[in-house]
Amino acid sequence: MSTLQPAATPESVSDEVIAPRTKVKKPKKSAAGDAAGALNSRWASFVAVVIAVLWTTPTVGLLVTSFRSQIDINKSGWWNAFANPGAFTLDNYRQALEPGSSASFTQYFINTIVITVPAVLLPIFLASLAAYAFAWMPFPGRNVLFVAVFALQIVPLQIALIPLLDIYTNKLGFGASYWSVWISHTIFALPLATFLIHNFMRELPGELMEAARVDGAGHVTIFFKILLPLLTPAIAAFGIFQFLWVWNDLLVSLIFLGGTPEVAPVTVRVAELAGTRGSAWYLLSAGAFISMIVPVIVFLALQRFFVRGLLAGGLKG
Repeated sequence: MSTLQPAATPESVSDEVIAPRTKVKKPKKSAAGDAAGALNSRWASFVAVVIAVLWTTPTVGLLVTSFRSQIDINKSGWWNAFANPGAFTLDNYRQALEPGSSASFTQYFINTIVITVPAVLLPIFLASLAAYAFAWMPFPGRNVLFVAVFALQIVPLQIALIPLLDIYTNKLGFGASYWSVWISHTIFALPLATFLIHNFMRELPGELMEAARVDGAGHVTIFFKILLPLLTPAIAAFGIFQFLWVWNDLLVSLIFLGGTPEVAPVTVRVAELAGTRGSAWYLLSAGAFISMIVPVIVFLALQRFFVRGLLAGGLKG
């Protein structure tokens, strides 16, 4: 006995033809997706918090120590300070900032500002001019020369310190002066500054330069009135790097300036307190935090340009 099945109607046939059954495929998981999911998990957040606490603990201990007296520092660790909050004092900071004191950081702090400001502005200005030439002024060997400038970043600065010291002392007669550190920091910073500003400048539309040339503007007018205001993110990003590098530098200052109080920066003074020559070593923590104030302010003031400058050359549009 056979079972009769209804014949397919034209409507059902046309429906199957028009809307065939398709299987919904599940998206395949990629390695990047797995990594992103792992980083967003609770365990990853817990590990990040633990690392942050461990990383911050020495800084907290240094901060607490800077408010303790010399006797308390000698007697117990910084964690014992919370048992007696009334023992906190500002004497360490008063001694570190007192003008004329043998342990004063005031002159070294001023020296650091005098060293840092020109050492940041000089490479920014020179690198901006060089980046403009590499980006918008065609000349023979431009690409080869730009690659050579970029390759200078891999050269360790330590190999140039002794030759530069000989040139400054015996040929130019600078000796222990600000010019030695200004020129040195400018030389060491130019490759990175040129590369970063050039990449940002190449993303700017060429129509701006063409329109300016049609209106009769020369290279000087185009650079100072059109490009320079647009380079703020790249200049700010490099300025943060260079400022932190020069402000926290010890090696270059120690080589070219030594321990001369008239020109030595605050890092040299901190190193003296940490070493065997320091007679006021208990002021080390206060001096360290005094030297941190200005870099923190600079970073917080320019951080909105920081990411944009770092991404210069990485995206189009």
